[in-house]
Amino acid sequence: MRSKNQSPINIKIIILGLFFLLFLLVIAWSSYSSPRPNSSPIAENDGLSNSSNLSTDEEEPKPSATACPSLPLTPTCTKLPPSLANALVHYVTTNITPQQTLKEISVSLRVLEKKSPCNFLVFGLGHDSLMWTSLNHGGRTVFLEEDKAWIEQIREKLPTLESYHVTYDTRVHQADGLMETGKGDECKVVSDPRFSKCQLALKGFPGDIYDVEWDLIMVDAPTGYHDEAPGRMNAIYTAGLMARNRENGVTDVFVHDVDRVVEDKFSRAFLCEGYMTEQEGRLRHFIIPTHRTSSGKPFCP
Repeated sequence: MRSKNQSPINIKIIILGLFFLLFLLVIAWSSYSSPRPNSSPIAENDGLSNSSNLSTDEEEPKPSATACPSLPLTPTCTKLPPSLANALVHYVTTNITPQQTLKEISVSLRVLEKKSPCNFLVFGLGHDSLMWTSLNHGGRTVFLEEDKAWIEQIREKLPTLESYHVTYDTRVHQADGLMETGKGDECKVVSDPRFSKCQLALKGFPGDIYDVEWDLIMVDAPTGYHDEAPGRMNAIYTAGLMARNRENGVTDVFVHDVDRVVEDKFSRAFLCEGYMTEQEGRLRHFIIPTHRTSSGKPFCP
């Protein structure tokens, strides 16, 4: 999620262009929508939505002059949402750019365009976090970060981001042993990670994290580029377990840095090659269906 070696400055320009393109597409889409002939703009909480006895002689409620509602925008409300405005200002005034490339970001963006506003869980807090929150405008985007000091640093600059500190007890040099552990029968059982008997299941998240059905999960942390780093073995396994344990539907799971051994092997083994739909650069995309509604469904197709 973060690196001392930042991407070239032209990436920042591309990201800004991406935001503007998204905003223009939303406006273009909304221009084709028209309100129902007999409908009138009524505030969501003004207490009139359930009334059926209004006189035709009464003055119709006037549109609210307050901030615009969440996306999608309507032809009468094209104000830039605050989250997108903040992101544009942030990225245009900094030389720090997201670590993923434009093509890699575009993979997740295509999914967000279809699913947002939605529930988006991200392993890692970094320079791209404000971008993900903005692209999921109106939804809930949560970041899980290993470095408590880094969380405080980001919160000072971007206090609106929702992030939580988590700890990892593993090390990259333990990956081979954990891979063998993951082949055990207890790791093939679909359940809430809190109650899993598999050593790979992460149990230390805030309780609310386990109770939400996440539509997208991005694994871009914890640190995994040296032997004493925590590695992403448990994060990848837990992301797959959460996806399988949802009540219904599918979860889009993304793993970054699959050019590294751990990310490559663990994503193929526990997110399953049969669920992999795309790889762009160092980003791999899996679509994992629920296993709770299909008894006897194999862990991997």
